[in-house]
Amino acid sequence: MDYFQITLDQAAVEVINRHGAEAFPYECCGFLYGHESEGRLITLAVPAVNSKSGDQRRRFEISPLDYLRAEEFALKNNTQLLGIYHSHPNHPAIASEHDLAVAMPYFSYVIVSVREGVPVDLKSWKLKENTREFQEEEVFVLQTTEAST
Repeated sequence: MDYFQITLDQAAVEVINRHGAEAFPYECCGFLYGHESEGRLITLAVPAVNSKSGDQRRRFEISPLDYLRAEEFALKNNTQLLGIYHSHPNHPAIASEHDLAVAMPYFSYVIVSVREGVPVDLKSWKLKENTREFQEEEVFVLQTTEAST
């Protein structure tokens, strides 16, 4: 059985939670940057535009141009694009069939559940190797000493 874990810097978690609350009742989305050596460490979460046409309450989409810009940002800033985050307004932080259908190997998919505008749960998912199945990643939050903005 595969075992996955991810560590998120507290500042990245705060960005994800704030973005989810601000976007409510619509889904928000963004990019996750960091490094991978002994494990996966997310040090930066950067909001993106939900470019989904139609009802954004249950779906998100990131434009190909925004993905390109995200890859360029990673190269210029000596970091790695390691995943995507998005919110589930008034739904659990559990990956949906739609999330699975559009998932890419290697990426972590952090989902924040936002209930009536308040972030209540955060989980991360990753595709099992050589499958089209998600496995939940164990999430660790790295407390930071700096004040967040």
